[in-house]
Amino acid sequence: MTTRTPTGRRRRLGAELRRLREEAGLTIDRVAEALECSPSKVSRIETGQVSATPRDVRDMLELYRVDDAQREAMVRVAREARQRGWWQKFVDVPDGVPAYVGLETAATSIDIYMSLIVPALLQTADYAKAVIGAVRPDLPPAELDRRVELRLRRQALLDQERPPALRVLLDDTVVWRPVGGPEVMATQRRRLLEDAQRPSVTLQILPLEAGAHAGMDGPFTIFGFPAPERDVVALDSAADALYLESPEDLRRYRRVFERLLPAALTPEASVALIARR
Repeated sequence: MTTRTPTGRRRRLGAELRRLREEAGLTIDRVAEALECSPSKVSRIETGQVSATPRDVRDMLELYRVDDAQREAMVRVAREARQRGWWQKFVDVPDGVPAYVGLETAATSIDIYMSLIVPALLQTADYAKAVIGAVRPDLPPAELDRRVELRLRRQALLDQERPPALRVLLDDTVVWRPVGGPEVMATQRRRLLEDAQRPSVTLQILPLEAGAHAGMDGPFTIFGFPAPERDVVALDSAADALYLESPEDLRRYRRVFERLLPAALTPEASVALIARR
């Protein structure tokens, strides 16, 4: 049950606790009653939304009649999962901390469809500053710079020894729109060409000629995790992100992404299109 980040450990631990509870034939309400806590707390632990204390884990596993060796191993994981991730240094930046960045850092695959802007993981500093400044013109310069810093820090994810498999579908208008002016956009397009050469990155453009398509409801990101963890869909907005984890929602957005792929240019043709710009 080893993962790279506190968020990943927490989600794996929660998934294992859920599996053991179901094997024991117990409901969430029954576990909450035994632990003298709310059912919502047990549910949040199982979905990895909150950290379980070592005491919570020990009490749950005793209830599930788990043997001593496995119990102690999972208690150790609970302690590790309560460690702080690097992004906690940015608690002064409310947008996307810690939920979004934690999922991003723990995921083994990330599928992104963007219809308006370049995804944060592929943005240059000047492009990021232009986007954030346009969305939040009220931000003081220091706070704007802090948000750009967080965005660039997140990009170290792609330089890891084992980066997540990143698939990006961009609407054609994303590479046309001159965010920050011609020079900023030219540099951003060059950055896209460079990132497209990474083995872990697949970049495709959805051309205007595709017409109406399955992604017209808006952008979304699918974070993939190894079983038994559940994948997560994030719907971005200017204020925050909405997270969807139900099997029905996951199937829906997986279908949307897979339906967009045939309408998109191939990775090679997409790179050629960006280069021509």
